[in-house]
Amino acid sequence: MQKKLTVTVDEEVYEGLHKTIGPRKISKFIEELVRPHVVRPNLESAYAEMAGDKRREKEALEWAELTFKDADHEAA
Repeated sequence: MQKKLTVTVDEEVYEGLHKTIGPRKISKFIEELVRPHVVRPNLESAYAEMAGDKRREKEALEWAELTFKDADHEAA
């Protein structure tokens, strides 16, 4: 569900938003900027979902093994 919010900004910022983002896209732009700062994901379920992705896990394991081999060959 969406909620309406009134925000007051400087005139120069308002004009810049209209020119750069477009008048019908400002709400989405602001929401995408703000969301990571105010909506905390449920990390436990996100990690569980990622672990369930077998292809991703295989690629991550291959990357980790290659990285370990590279580090093993570095001069001390």
